[in-house]
Amino acid sequence: MTRKKVKLAYINNDAARKATYKKRKTGLIKKVSELSTLCGVDVCAIIYSPFNTQPEVYPSLPGVQCIVEKFKKMPEIEQSKKMMNQEVFLKQKIGKVSEQMKKMKKENRDEEMNRLLYGNLSGKMNLQGLTVTDLNDLTSLIDQNLMDINKRMEKIAKETKIARMTTDAAATPNGKVKANVATFATTSTTDNNGRGRGMQRRGDSNTRNQANSNNNNKSMKFGGRDVIFPLRNNNNNMNFN
Repeated sequence: MTRKKVKLAYINNDAARKATYKKRKTGLIKKVSELSTLCGVDVCAIIYSPFNTQPEVYPSLPGVQCIVEKFKKMPEIEQSKKMMNQEVFLKQKIGKVSEQMKKMKKENRDEEMNRLLYGNLSGKMNLQGLTVTDLNDLTSLIDQNLMDINKRMEKIAKETKIARMTTDAAATPNGKVKANVATFATTSTTDNNGRGRGMQRRGDSNTRNQANSNNNNKSMKFGGRDVIFPLRNNNNNMNFN
């Protein structure tokens, strides 16, 4: 059997209110004690009620005084940083409930517009009698659906392109390797042939220069006499035999 939800309202009956006070006070003290034991923090509780002349404290009066003095020594900003009273608590609850209501209203409105849109496409409903607000909401819904469709199409096209490239790469890996090897071999052969021709040209040039030098060093004959012109003689002397 599920527990009945208690209505948070002031209890007018004195006896029922006193019984509820005792029950809730015991539960509160138990929770405070559990918090101190499980988390190892300093906690205290001070409860004033019209049913007792003296306030009820936890864990004891010296313990409460020690914690209160420690709290008063803190800066004022730190004291009120996480402080909460009934008014602040209720404002926070109202804010959360308001956000939930806005979210639910938006969801209901979107559902209503979706039913209107698909009903009009199927011919079961028409757009006659709609207000300007309804038409604006319907237009926004159509634009959002079009954006979602375009994003989905772009994603599918991208995935298809990647899958096609992967399939092509997996289907012809050997052909690409052979083509690269053949290209490298052709390039190497061309480079080697070029180097060989260059070396051959340089060799031929050196041979021709050597032959010209020998011809120049040969003796020249004038009237039966040999005249030698040394190429490396800087004194320009001619030796006649």
